[in-house]
Order: sequence, then structure tokens, then C-alpha cells
Amino acid sequence: MGDTWQQAIDTALQLRHQLHRHPELGWQEVKTAELIRNELSSLDIPWQACAELGTLGRLNPHGKGPHIALRADMDALPIVEQTEHEWRSHHEGCMHACGHDGHTATLLASARWLKSVESQLPGPVTLLFQPAEEGGHGAKKMIDDGALEGIDFIYGWHNWPAIPFGKLVCPDNIIMCGNGTFEIELHGEGGHASQPELCRDPVLAASAVTMGLQQIVSRRIAPQHPVVISVASIEAPSAATVIPATARIGGSIRVPDLQTRKQVNQLISDIATQTAAAYGVRCDVTHFPRYEATINHAAQAANVRQAWQQDHGDDSLDQSLLLPVMASEDFSYYLQQIPGAFALVGADDGPAHQAVCHSPHYDFNDRLIPLVTRLYARLVGAPLAQ
Repeated sequence: MGDTWQQAIDTALQLRHQLHRHPELGWQEVKTAELIRNELSSLDIPWQACAELGTLGRLNPHGKGPHIALRADMDALPIVEQTEHEWRSHHEGCMHACGHDGHTATLLASARWLKSVESQLPGPVTLLFQPAEEGGHGAKKMIDDGALEGIDFIYGWHNWPAIPFGKLVCPDNIIMCGNGTFEIELHGEGGHASQPELCRDPVLAASAVTMGLQQIVSRRIAPQHPVVISVASIEAPSAATVIPATARIGGSIRVPDLQTRKQVNQLISDIATQTAAAYGVRCDVTHFPRYEATINHAAQAANVRQAWQQDHGDDSLDQSLLLPVMASEDFSYYLQQIPGAFALVGADDGPAHQAVCHSPHYDFNDRLIPLVTRLYARLVGAPLAQ
């Protein structure tokens, strides 16, 4: 068994580097899906396509115990990599800057190990390889295509450079916030910069709207609430002597629940519209919902923590990370449908793995592969390598 375990980890490491060299954006993961399916086929694990580029691998389908799904995301990001690793991206402007290559490789390691002990699994296991997590609503498309049919529980994880290596975070409730974006268009009257009194300046109005939005948290919503409102861009193309007729503000929000989302969106609309009116400018606000909060189910979260502590000790749970994390995850779609849990696992073991997710300097910490493969084995009740 030890040889099989080591082979699973060594093969996963090679696959991780291969995936990193050839990243693909959301809903473009053609080669990634092909690699996954070829690996499952080589292991004699039946699989089926789901949401076109997603893949469901099936183990022990006739087991009598609970049917558990283990999930990995596959997509990369439109970022120019700035590392010097041997396995750096071969696709200019596209890189695995969030570790989805590592998540996929880890689930493939689990596939090899669980196949070797398949007859000893208590229940069915589905290996869920999902496309388009990065804003592409891949989880929703997988669910719509039947990915969760017959499944009782689901587990997922994300590497997290902001906490020490090997520390785990998996609370009983919310772990990551929901998100959304907004766009504000301001329509004024342009003219000569020497005669601003004859214009209705959308740039000035945009500046005032931006300042007003930054006061929602603390003045309209208590600062104890996990809410972020960020204006990320102001566009008003013009010349140095020309006041433009229009300006555009773009930004994002992070919220813990649907009620807070509605409150925040209404405040953004009210403040933007009324502030613009004070400057004689008309305002149109559009809100774009993205993902809801990722909220763990208590029993499954406890399973994750207990399984982790069995291997890493009672002090292996991180106590320093402020929760909920303000980033978002489309794993939330799964947890809205069936019980499950999502964990963050610390990746920081020194300068090589301290770059944050979505940084051009980021690289997945390969030392996490055996740790999470072992965690997944425990969660599905599989025998462990000694």
C-alpha cells in the first residue's frame, strides 16, 4: 500500500506541473478536461462529462454507505505569470494564480489512492472536477447538469497563503462572503474646462459619489458586519481642457447574506442617484450579482476538523484568520443544495509560498497534496497508507 500511496503523490506532483504549464481560462478547459479523463481512464475509474467540460469520476457505486462527493476546480486566470519556475505557464497572459492546478492534482491523487482501496470504501464516492470557478458559475452549471444527483454530502478545499502551512480553517457556518459588482453611469453636460459653470460635470459628481459610497460601512451599516464596498475604477475619457459628458464608476461588494446584499445594493443606488442629482447630473446604477456566501453545514465542518486533527494534532486549527474571508467561492452553490463543508488549508511555509492568490508571483505549495489527499481519504472512510 505504501508504494501505491507514494505513486499517487508522485504522479499528482507531475500532473500539477503539467497543468501549470498549460493553464486554461474558465469554460476553455478543453485540454485540462482531457488530461483528467485520460488519467481516470488509465485508473479504470468510470467517468462522465458534466456541463461539457466538467467530469464526474465514480468509485464504489454500489456501496451502502453515504454517497460523498469531493470537488476540485480547474480554471486559470488572465494574469501574466512572473515566476521563474521550471513549470511556469507556457501560455502568455494566462496562469494558475489561484492553485486550481494543485486542487485538481490533489483530487487525481485521491482518485489513484481510492481506486486502490475501492473494495474497502463504505459508500459511493464521486470525484467532481469543475470548470469555471473564477466568476463563471461553473458549480451552478454542474448542478444544473445533474452533478449532485444521488449525493449525500460534499467536501471541498482551497489552499490559503495567508495562514501558516498545515493549519486548517473550517468553521461551522460562513467561511467566505458572497460578492457582486456594480456599474454607475453618470450623464452630465460636457464643455470647455474654462467654463465649468456652463457644464454639468460628471467627473466631479463621480468623485463625490465615490466618497459617499465609502461611508456606507460605518455610517449606514455597522462596521462589525462583514461588508466591503470597493470602488475599483472611474472612467471619464477626455482631454485636459474638456469636461466630458459622461463618467463611469465600477466596483464590487462583499456581503454575508442575501438580506445584506439587498440593503447594500439599495444604499449604493440611493447614494449614487441622490449625490449625482446634487451636481445636476443624471445617474444610472446597475447591479450584477455573482456568488452567494459559502456557508458550511456544522456536522460536515466538524468532520473535516476532526479528520485533520487526527493527522496533525489538536493545535492544527488556525485561530488567527479573521472570518468570514471576504473573498468568494462558487462552492456556495453546492452547499445551498446539500450538506457539506469547505476548508482553507494554510500554504505559507516561507517566502516561496507567501504570494497571495491572484498574484502574478503566486505558486501552489506542492507539499499540500499528500496532506489533503489523506484528508479526503479520511472523509470518505478509506483505509490510510501507513
